[in-house]
Amino acid sequence: METEASRASAPAGPVPGGGSIRVLRGFYEGLEMPVDRDWMVIGRGRGADIVIAEPTMSRAHAAIGYDGVHFFVQDLGSTNGTRVNGTREQKAMLRDGDEVQLGKLSIAVTLPALEPGA
Repeated sequence: METEASRASAPAGPVPGGGSIRVLRGFYEGLEMPVDRDWMVIGRGRGADIVIAEPTMSRAHAAIGYDGVHFFVQDLGSTNGTRVNGTREQKAMLRDGDEVQLGKLSIAVTLPALEPGA
């Protein structure tokens, strides 16, 4: 599991604007949040950056991150796993339009166009 200390060694730089995640189904359907930081923890615990009270999610389920080149999702040791477009992943690069499943919660990812070659 990645910690704040291990992340601090590699600053990502400014996060390109225009990224967001949107809940696709269930009680929170339609909820949209900006991706405006280089590390955003999603979970049901009060310590998460994005708190969603979904019982199949861990307290700190996964993080959406930006490494200065690509956006990615990283599972944080969750019980029910993280899937990107149906495939269980520990860490995966994200593309505009990807669907990420955190437990039973599904979110759509909207990402800004990045510079060519990024």
